[in-house]
Amino acid sequence: MSFALYLLGFAFVIGGVAWALVLAGLAKTYVIIVSIILLGIAVLTGVTRTRLKDPPR
Repeated sequence: MSFALYLLGFAFVIGGVAWALVLAGLAKTYVIIVSIILLGIAVLTGVTRTRLKDPPR
């Protein structure tokens, strides 16, 4: 799976969570903070799951 596709899928998840938080009545500051944290988690997991493995020597 490519990194861009992984981030695209995670963007939908972040959008859904942000939407749910807005509907729940949370302040926009908290929605932004949660979105940034989820973006960081997405980048970290995306890099570890999509990086190429080093060939054995």
